[in-house]
Amino acid sequence: MSKVIPDKAQIVIVGGGIAGCSVAYHLAQLNLSDIILLERKTLTSGTTWHSAGLLAQLRANRTQTQLARYSLELYERLEAETGQGTGMRRNGTLMLARRSARWTELKRRYCVSRSYGLESHLLSPGEVGDLWELLEIGDLKGGLYIPGDGQIDPTGVTLALAKGARRGGVQIFENNAVTGIRLEKGRAVGVETTGGNISCELVVNCAGIWAREFGRMAGTTIPLLAVEHMYMITEPMPDLRPGIPSLRDYDGLTYFKEDAGKLIVGGTEREARPWGVDKIPHDFEFTLLDEDWEQFEELAASARHRVPQLNDIGIRRLLNGPESFTPDGQYILGKCLEVDNIYVCAGFNSSGITASGGAGRALAEWIVEGVPTMDLMDVDVRRFRDFHGTKKYLQDRTRETVSTAFTIHWPFQQPETARGLRLSALHGVLSERNACFGEMAGWERPNWFAPDGIRPQYEYSFGRQNWFQYSADEHRAVRERVGLADISSFTKFRVLGKDALTFLQLLCTKDIDCPRGSVVYTLMLNQKGGIECDLTVTRIAEQNFLLFFGAGAYGHVLGWMRSHINPDWDVSICDFTSSEGGIAVMGPESRNLLSRLSSADFSNEAFPFLTAQEIDISCATCRASRVSMTGELGWELNISTEFMPIVYADLLKAGGDLGVQDVGYHALDSLRIERGYRHFGHDITAFDTPLEAGLGFTVDLKKTVPFIGCDTVIKQKEEGLERRIVMFTLQDAEPLLYHHEPVWRDNKRVGEITSAAYGHTVGRAVGFGYVQSAGEVTDDFIKSGEYEIEIATRRVPADVSLLPPYDPGGLRVRI
Repeated sequence: MSKVIPDKAQIVIVGGGIAGCSVAYHLAQLNLSDIILLERKTLTSGTTWHSAGLLAQLRANRTQTQLARYSLELYERLEAETGQGTGMRRNGTLMLARRSARWTELKRRYCVSRSYGLESHLLSPGEVGDLWELLEIGDLKGGLYIPGDGQIDPTGVTLALAKGARRGGVQIFENNAVTGIRLEKGRAVGVETTGGNISCELVVNCAGIWAREFGRMAGTTIPLLAVEHMYMITEPMPDLRPGIPSLRDYDGLTYFKEDAGKLIVGGTEREARPWGVDKIPHDFEFTLLDEDWEQFEELAASARHRVPQLNDIGIRRLLNGPESFTPDGQYILGKCLEVDNIYVCAGFNSSGITASGGAGRALAEWIVEGVPTMDLMDVDVRRFRDFHGTKKYLQDRTRETVSTAFTIHWPFQQPETARGLRLSALHGVLSERNACFGEMAGWERPNWFAPDGIRPQYEYSFGRQNWFQYSADEHRAVRERVGLADISSFTKFRVLGKDALTFLQLLCTKDIDCPRGSVVYTLMLNQKGGIECDLTVTRIAEQNFLLFFGAGAYGHVLGWMRSHINPDWDVSICDFTSSEGGIAVMGPESRNLLSRLSSADFSNEAFPFLTAQEIDISCATCRASRVSMTGELGWELNISTEFMPIVYADLLKAGGDLGVQDVGYHALDSLRIERGYRHFGHDITAFDTPLEAGLGFTVDLKKTVPFIGCDTVIKQKEEGLERRIVMFTLQDAEPLLYHHEPVWRDNKRVGEITSAAYGHTVGRAVGFGYVQSAGEVTDDFIKSGEYEIEIATRRVPADVSLLPPYDPGGLRVRI
């Protein structure tokens, strides 16, 4: 290894744990060689070396599962490729269920795992005992066994990746800390290190538990926090069978791993302890924290219950090392929003060994291609805002992330900590009206309203939860009368400047050069025709446009738009989400209600569908847009925040005899799905095209200004589709759909549910899902099959349609 650090490189990777070495390895595999990896101390010396080394492939979604599967395939071949031992073996994972609800969750995971192509088996308690002879099985409902999972030596596989990276031309320098990042005009142009300065084109933050601190050097937000993570190592256990599967007793909060005749036992504490909140020592190298048996005792007791032989076996040591966790339990990947040309791969929530092989490949491909090569929105760093990186937020929320890692993941589950951060001007009013709030991008949003005398609090289950009937009433109020919803959290951008129209015409699939006051529902596509955003664009003036889209897509869309602004253009993107609230007035009586409070003419002739006007409403002026997220006649009112409470109060008062009702986001979801409106991030993503998603009507191929992705759409239109989104309605009125349930056509898996809800108007669960085939998916192909949706191993017959089950002609929004 050269002792002289070059003063220039194309890419500098910071961090020599498994993530940094994986990124370096995969960049080299993609024929990039002008790369430097800097490690402050010694490779693996931060968190990697003390990892338990478990490899579990089934993750939160299809993409993350694919990346985990790739990790195992990579680790299997690395030893032969590099000569460096990795300790890789596929001994499987066995997950246990003590409770009925946990058993339901495991059955749902079983269905999903098979849909993702993983071999998996549901086991009876007796079969669990046959596989793991030392277990107490008397309190078990069953288990889920995935034989392809495994375990590995974390240090060995990291050194193998580093060796492979070096062979590809990557230069690795240990004992060289980065002390600063040099920026010019909002771009990273180099790093300052203890061994000299390096100019570069890209910086990749793989600094592990230091990633948050390193991010601050450049003004980027990397929301992760180091947390104490403990596991104990027993003395040798003569009766422990070599190669026995790793074990996860989720209800006992514990995991078990056989290692050279000993048992490693760890888990997730109910009260996790953040560490290094203010600063992590820079001399931290192959260092452990103090043993804390008092903190670990609950897990130890649970382990002794599950494996009674532990009561008679000595404990060699209790290992306590820091692991990085994120606020939402998903890792952090991608290109930072605040500073150009800084990427990140960190925050693996104690699953870094499993994730890093695939995550390193995904980030390397992103760097080379300039865009992700797979759907990474759940882990994209741009999902976070600056408040996510604050000390108090991270301490509060990360404790909860750790404590709930092994608990049941209920449908609609809401976090309990770090709440009340972003409040709309109606929050106090809606609280008084018994709203039960959920969180989205830090916003407190009413998910449902409890009747008088009922506490607005979730009671979770996999069946009809306690709010089901209340949300049904809200749903019916919109279909039959009139409802009001607080939509203040939706992102609102203004695009201004003399080149604003040119800019938006390049990005948008519809023609934006339309009369003032027009509202255009459109998409933004990437070069491959994938959907980067769906939104409405309202033309306010000649070069003044309002963009309106979902709260969760803020960073993704802002990053996409910024990356396509020509430096010579006069274009500004202004965020005014917090300064302007929103009220949706929806339902057949909405015109009547608004007419009672405004001098505006709300008739079809004076106020057509997909137009906007400045109107008076109560004591305020606002911009009213005739659009609908529910499929009913309705308007969205954008109002200065200070006027929101009085307008809402007057709407409620004026609509009393019309049956006006508060409406939460659960009802909005059931209304939009029943009507066939797609949700970005679930039903449509950057890897779904408009034609596949049934949104061909949003594409204007005759625009005088071609939009990004136009050629791909034209080609796909000519060649036909191998996958298409359809709507499923269960034939049985009782079961519920959520997401990820496998879709069967003529006894063959053809897709999965992307989003779903109970359609209270049609009286059955309704969901979206893509159907794919090796040949062209025509209308006849879709209609000719017999479909079933698999729910916790039960297949439920479903009707299929290309049109929504409610108002398929879309007439009610135009009445």
